Amino acid sequence: MTPPDDEPQNLPEDYLRQPDPNQPAQPRQNPYEPTSPYPQPGQPWDQQQPYGQPPQGHPGGYGQQPYAQPGYGYGYGHAGPLTPQHPSATTALVLGIVGLAGIVFCAGITLVLSPFAWAIGRKAVREIDAEPGRYAGRDQAKGGQIMGIIGTVLLALGVIGIVAIMGLAVSATETSFEQSPSNTAPSLSQD
Repeated sequence: MTPPDDEPQNLPEDYLRQPDPNQPAQPRQNPYEPTSPYPQPGQPWDQQQPYGQPPQGHPGGYGQQPYAQPGYGYGYGHAGPLTPQHPSATTALVLGIVGLAGIVFCAGITLVLSPFAWAIGRKAVREIDAEPGRYAGRDQAKGGQIMGIIGTVLLALGVIGIVAIMGLAVSATETSFEQSPSNTAPSLSQD
């Protein structure tokens, strides 16, 4: 059984067909077998590519992407010049981290930096959102803003707690003075 002339050749079904005994045997190519631009084993040395040379017809060197132009992009899928980091984004992030880390290492003294981290981070996020292509670093600014909010809430709770403890201490000492016996001498009454 021979396929008609208008039928496409080298289809997967062709492997299932029986060869025609009247035609000479021809090697069939496997359409699923990957082709390699590299020399095959047993090929003479003079036809192989020397080390460090990409094979002919291959776009780059040995499976690597071609290098990007200097100063452009920072990974696969990125093109164009790098946008500069917003100058306040890192400042907000550092202030937020230091403010929260002070809870553990400095007994909460550094929480006073948290409102500054909140304000600087909020301002940087607004400026980045106003001109999206001008600055990068929104994630850092947003992280500093969030840590600033958390630190400011903890600072406010700490101040309220300290005021409450001081108020209780003052009221406890006032009540202890009122209940103490007086040291007045008894008066003698004349009858």
